Amino acid sequence: MDASEITVEIAYALPNEQLIVPIKAVKNISAQQAIEASGILQKFPEIDLSVNKIGIFGKLTKLDTPLRHLDRVEIYRPLIADPKEVRKQRAADGKIMKKGGGDLATEA
Repeated sequence: MDASEITVEIAYALPNEQLIVPIKAVKNISAQQAIEASGILQKFPEIDLSVNKIGIFGKLTKLDTPLRHLDRVEIYRPLIADPKEVRKQRAADGKIMKKGGGDLATEA
């Protein structure tokens, strides 16, 4: 590997499929340039970099962030449910179960 080159990975995952594309790039390549160079946008046309958030090793970052050797850029899918709302609903369901016991009464 040339001293002016770095290796980075671009990662994207669907519920049943994940793809990690390693690429060699010039130093100081931006996250967006690396994503575009990986070809992942052609494989997954649903990715819209103006909508999808990205991160490096799980930490949110911006598209213009310069990458370092061995960074992994992750492209995140939009959430299908708000985690706070899901927790609220689960808590509400639990309260109902504790108070009344549900429809567990048996008929004689």
